Amino acid sequence: MSKKLREPLRILPGFFKAHGHGNDYLVFEEGNGVALTAGLVRRICDRHRGPGADGIVVVEASGGGAAKGEEVRLRMFNPDGGEFERSGNGLRIAGVFLRRRGRVGEGWFPVVVGGERVRVRVPGTGVGGVWDASVEMGRVAFPSGPPFVAVGAVGERGRVSLALPSPDGAGEVLMRAVPVSVGNPHAVVFGRRRSRAEVEHYGPLIGGAPAFPRGTNVQFVEVGGGIRARIWERGVGWTSASGTSACAVVAAAVKTGLIPFGRVAVRMEGGAMEVELDDDWAARLHGPVEEVCEGVLAGGLD
Repeated sequence: MSKKLREPLRILPGFFKAHGHGNDYLVFEEGNGVALTAGLVRRICDRHRGPGADGIVVVEASGGGAAKGEEVRLRMFNPDGGEFERSGNGLRIAGVFLRRRGRVGEGWFPVVVGGERVRVRVPGTGVGGVWDASVEMGRVAFPSGPPFVAVGAVGERGRVSLALPSPDGAGEVLMRAVPVSVGNPHAVVFGRRRSRAEVEHYGPLIGGAPAFPRGTNVQFVEVGGGIRARIWERGVGWTSASGTSACAVVAAAVKTGLIPFGRVAVRMEGGAMEVELDDDWAARLHGPVEEVCEGVLAGGLD
């Protein structure tokens, strides 16, 4: 599950919306506007009662941008109203927002999110509203204990074993997940290609299992003729794509000996992203970001 908001935050009403293979985020700026409560986050992300999105990124007021010699600081929120550690697509979309406004240049620039520093790059001019955006996610890890995994939950070959009820309720299915941290928690399940119905059934069962005390993102992965993944995202549900999920999938595939270190495409339902994984487990994510719109929240929101 997402964390509760750690402190009050006020945002300006203007927003920018973009997506990475259908995984969309709204970017707001901190300012003297409406208080961003958990309830307002839920309303803004609602696709019928708000602009709608898979999450919100807020550029903190202290983050004027690298072009002004200031450090960019971000906070991120899930549609369930909780704050979370980081999103690969959220970072890349925020990078496009800053690039369009001339607050960063074409080179790599540092961003602080979830208390950690990563680097983002948005080169080019965004022809047709489509940008090439990359993020250095830092070193991937394989947690075997808190905060992302419960003590004693990781067993043989670095996996968490879970006995889950089948969709028809006729019995149990044993699933083994590889826990991965990309600054946020993931559980990667290898095997046959799962249907969307199976993803929506097993995703929340794994994501909410006691083995993952903070909840976890879940990836169902098929390796053979490439890497294909279907994703259940913590605080969101089924999603067409996820940047940190793509990094977690590649790291887990390397860790389990399915593929070597290097650059590989991860094909998700919304499209493919490229992940570079070095032999020190440092991950870089590459892919397109497409602009959707800009807008202003109506008055009276609380």
